[in-house]
Amino acid sequence: MRLRPCIDIHNGHVKQVVGSTVNDGRNRVRENFVSFSPAANYARIYRKKDLPGGHVILLDSAAEKPEAYEADRQQAFGALRAYPGGLQAGGGIGPENCGGFLDAGASHVIVTSYVFTDGRLDEGRLRKIQAAAGPEHLVLDLSCRREENGDFTVCTDRWKKRTSLVLGADTLEQLSLECAEFLIHASDVEGRREGIEEDLVKLLGNWLGSRKERPFPVTYAGGVHSLEDLGRIAACSGGRLDVTVGSALDLFGGELTLDALAAEAARLS
Repeated sequence: MRLRPCIDIHNGHVKQVVGSTVNDGRNRVRENFVSFSPAANYARIYRKKDLPGGHVILLDSAAEKPEAYEADRQQAFGALRAYPGGLQAGGGIGPENCGGFLDAGASHVIVTSYVFTDGRLDEGRLRKIQAAAGPEHLVLDLSCRREENGDFTVCTDRWKKRTSLVLGADTLEQLSLECAEFLIHASDVEGRREGIEEDLVKLLGNWLGSRKERPFPVTYAGGVHSLEDLGRIAACSGGRLDVTVGSALDLFGGELTLDALAAEAARLS
């Protein structure tokens, strides 16, 4: 288990928000924390503490809020240049702009909505982003929500649209051949600091434990608010999952320190 740091950007500011409330501006986004420090400052902290593999996410829609997205992009590029090779980048990324993020210093680009059409995985689009970025630089964001039957289905468009893709061993195995990593937010609990989605953690841990091939990096995000949550993730996944902590981190107004989280994650590995 590794701690994967994060930087979320909304309206040109580093923020921690309840992800399911991010929308096109018609309703108020629920904010847990707003920073007036540039994203590059956080990237420098992560670089100094040698915490690679985190992600910087642009939360605004390029189509619906182009000015806000551009402000997000400028902040993200600053972070990527401050920690070259140490951060992944996601949010509004497709074949036409992924090269700019990689050139700015992103180790990988993170993609969700682009590879879905009408709620279904679009293999043609998947091939296009692979060709543009390279599979070795591609992270698929399979963030999901729980259905009434207990299944977890992937959501797109800032977690507003459910797709037909259900997370399971076969799906995960198939898609692991198409990219370098998975990033998976438990959308129902993300940003709420009310505990993790244990069933999702178990599903991911069981899949990783069943694999006979090379280890495959998977980062879980959602609901972590205590060191005990890291212990539960380790117990449910056999220590195979990496983890992201956002709103509960002291850098973003929470109570958990970066050093304590990184040390506990390393201890549980």
